[in-house]
Amino acid sequence: MPVYNEKATIREILERVRAVDVGMEKEIIVVDDGSKDGTREILREEESRGDIKVLYHERNMGKGAAVRTGIASATGDFIIIQDADLEYDPQDYPALLKPLLDGEAEVVYGSRFLGGSGSSMISWHRFGNKFLTAVTNLLYRSSLSDMETCYKAFRASVIKSIPLRSNRFEIEPEITAKILKRGYKILEVPIRYRGREFHEGKKISWKDGFSAIWTLLKYRFAE
Repeated sequence: MPVYNEKATIREILERVRAVDVGMEKEIIVVDDGSKDGTREILREEESRGDIKVLYHERNMGKGAAVRTGIASATGDFIIIQDADLEYDPQDYPALLKPLLDGEAEVVYGSRFLGGSGSSMISWHRFGNKFLTAVTNLLYRSSLSDMETCYKAFRASVIKSIPLRSNRFEIEPEITAKILKRGYKILEVPIRYRGREFHEGKKISWKDGFSAIWTLLKYRFAE
């Protein structure tokens, strides 16, 4: 779980992750990416309960850097990426894990558009997601509906074997590009989604869309 300045939501998302039953032991790893709003102090309190592992970046390095730190530290058989902003519901974990456990796929994405919940997304954000997904499908001959989703679940051995380099939001297209280039099938399942506005703390902007396009192009033709 990458976290940056999420003091308003961090306790609740942790409680939701703790509460969900996935039928196996959970390892909850939180990476604080140099928060300055009091999130770090809350995480120290939560960490004292003994059921989560918190890793601290001394300065803000970006979501991609936090995701990479978390993946490197994970010890379980499966890995799910979880944002801290309450847009995504941990109650969808069983749906994400089922295809992995059943051997149907080694990578599963939670799609905000298969179940209709994408309608709660900001209109330009929705368009941007659709456009970037279309570019992905064109470049990598895939048939995804939601490349930019936070909910990406993997067999740990798969994602740990892939060298990731992105520090910011371009981590999403980098993961997708490298997964597809290695020939893995990405299976999508519908998930719930409640998009938030910028005044609520949403951080990604239109500028990140250009970085995403460059990332998709770069990894299509180079490693």
